[in-house]
Formats: sequence, structure tokens, C-alpha cells
Amino acid sequence: MTDIANQDTDNQPALPEAFTNAFRWMVLARTFEEKIASVYRAGKIVGGVYVGRGQEAFSAALGVQLKKGKDIYSPLIRDMAGRAAFGEPVIDAARTYMGSAKGSMRGRDGNIHRGSPREGVPAMISHLGAMISVVSGMLFARRLRGNLGDTVGAACIGDGATSTGSVHEALNMAAVEKLPLVVAIANNQFAYSTPNTRQFACKDLVDRAIGYGMEGTNVDGTDLADCLQGFQKAISRAKSGKGPQLVIGTMLRLSGHGEHDDANYIPEEIRASEIGSDCLPLARKRLIAEGWLTEDECRKVEELAAKEVENAILKAGGEHPPDPYSHDWNACFSERFRDNLTD
Repeated sequence: MTDIANQDTDNQPALPEAFTNAFRWMVLARTFEEKIASVYRAGKIVGGVYVGRGQEAFSAALGVQLKKGKDIYSPLIRDMAGRAAFGEPVIDAARTYMGSAKGSMRGRDGNIHRGSPREGVPAMISHLGAMISVVSGMLFARRLRGNLGDTVGAACIGDGATSTGSVHEALNMAAVEKLPLVVAIANNQFAYSTPNTRQFACKDLVDRAIGYGMEGTNVDGTDLADCLQGFQKAISRAKSGKGPQLVIGTMLRLSGHGEHDDANYIPEEIRASEIGSDCLPLARKRLIAEGWLTEDECRKVEELAAKEVENAILKAGGEHPPDPYSHDWNACFSERFRDNLTD
């Protein structure tokens, strides 16, 4: 795997800078989701809450290496760290969860479908692989318009989604067209409660890559440095015309499928194994050991994240929900189209 410790390939920062930056987004994501889970348990959130505990390194390592307004990024339900790293303000996430009319979904949709297509973040249709074809279509459209440039598109899925037909169709099309696509597969060992052994028969998900004519990379999802290096390699190859890249991160989901799930189906031996390690304290430990941040500086990052999250939740919680009698926002079509309708 490419060593980025002392390199600046494709204008990407060297490892200490990238690692430190990603760590900040990991902390922010963990802090936000722990607070949101608490608010959910208090009965103040409608719908489900799905957190990325244990997957922040894999998520942030991708988001931090993409450029908002240029690249295309389709995060999944456990990608708060990647969203934050890509540039999503915490207040946007808080407003969606709290049902604020000022949120990107105007308080009318669930808390995981938010997006901003104009900024390269398509709103999620489904977490079961549907977004690979959307990102591929956006890349293909740019190619047809002649403005693809060195754009890269990234789509995130889980191990369970790799068994769906939509994933196979989308990967096949992307490979045939040699699109600059990176597909991040977070293998957290369980598709809800279904273990890997009941999902696929191949030894490793990376083996799927050769069948599509793609290149695949395995990374340790608990190791932030390995995730950063793996994604940098994949992004560089995708941009250089080598077609779609699969990056498979191996880790354990350190929570239930959602906050409604106690995950009692996860065996204790898996929890106690290396893949059951928590990526956040591991990253913190390395930062201090390498001298990239001090203990006091790490604590300051955590304090700032807590303050930002608290302010966002308080602000979003005090805003009004949508009013069906005065709100004329349309989810299905534009105002111009609506106004031109005839009886």
C-alpha cells in the first residue's frame, strides 16, 4: 500500500496533517451521535437513529480526502464523520434530526435522507446500494457535458448491500465505462443481524473486485492511518483513468443496527477480537504517541466538539417544525412546474 507518511500525492496532505484533521471529524461525529442518541431515548426524535460508532475512521478517511463543490460524495447512514469531513455543518444534521423547518429537508423527511445535490451530496434514496448508480450517473453526466475534469465520485455501502442486485448492476456499468468512482464498503460483520457467513461465500469481499474488472483494496477499519492510505491510493487511481476502485474496511459495528436494537446477536468473542477495537481511542493514542497532538490538545478538540454539538442541538430544538397551513415548499417538483399546472 502507498505510504503517504512523507508524500503529497495528488495534492493530498502528508499523514500527520491528514490524520489530525480526520481525528477532529471523528470526535465531532462521535460526540454528535452520542448526544442525538440521548435525545432519541428521551423521546424527542421521530423516526430511527443510526450511529457510526466504530466506523468513524473509515468514514472520515474518505470524506477528508474529497473536495466539496468539486467531487461527488454519497454517504450512508453511519457516515456522520465523513459528512462532517466533507463539509456538512453540524447544525444541518441537528435540524434534520430535530424536525426543524429550517433544515435541508424542511422538517418533512427522515434523519438519514438529507443531502445537497448542488454541493455534490445527493440525498440518500436507500442504504441498500441504490446510490452507486446515482453517483455513477452524476459522473457520466459530467463526462457527457465535458466538465468531468479530475472529479472523483465516492459511494458508501455496507457489507449487506453488496448482496443486492442494484449494487451488481451499478458496479458493472461503472466498470464498463471506467468511471472515476470509489466505492467504500464498510464491512462491519453484520447486515442488521445477519453475519458475513450467511451473506457471501467468497473468502473476502475484495475478491469481488476482479469479477467486475476493478481493483480492490482491503484496509483495517479500526486503523485511521491504514484507512487514509487506502483511500488515497484508490482516489489517485480512479482519477488517473484506472476505473472504479473498491475499498473494503473491516471493523465491527459497536452499536445495534439502530438505537432500537441491543445487538445481542453479536458474539462476545467478536467483540473482544481486534476488529472489535474502537477506532477513536486508537487514533487518539497514536496522535499522542507520534507527537502530532498533545494530551491537552486532544482534550481541547473534544471540548470544542462538545460545545459545537450542544449549541447545534439547542438551536435546532428551539426552531419551529413545518406548518402545513403556511409552508409552500414542494418535495416532488419545482415551484415553476407547480405554478404552470392546469386543471
